Amino acid sequence: MRESAPRATSSGPGRVLIAVYAIFALSSTARATVQIATKFHEAPLAYLLSALAGVVYILATIGLAGHGPAYRRLAWAAVGFELAGVLVVGTLTVLDTADFPDDTVWSVYGRGYGFVPLLLPVIGLAWLRRTRARADGSPHSRPGGQG
Repeated sequence: MRESAPRATSSGPGRVLIAVYAIFALSSTARATVQIATKFHEAPLAYLLSALAGVVYILATIGLAGHGPAYRRLAWAAVGFELAGVLVVGTLTVLDTADFPDDTVWSVYGRGYGFVPLLLPVIGLAWLRRTRARADGSPHSRPGGQG
């Protein structure tokens, strides 16, 4: 019996995940760019954090869409950083609103975006874990199913 081919992160439900990451990459980067260009002096920390979030979403999109171990490492790093960022920035914005006169993408755990910024990295990490077993070298991923 021949084993199935490794499941890429960009297959099946991974395509939807990549599309959502791409939308967030585009929207958060565009929003941060406009905010930095037009009213940076009002909330520099918030706008820089939104720009950072945009870069992280871009890197996660590239990592999830790519094929091969380097792309998987990029995806793991970007999505892991994203989760840490949402938790840290979310907590800081709840505890100290004075430092954040305007929202970031990750403010209050992504409340302004329907909490998708909090759920997205959890789903992304779960998808990476689910696709890891065959894609990262288990016996099932070797040619011919030989282990």
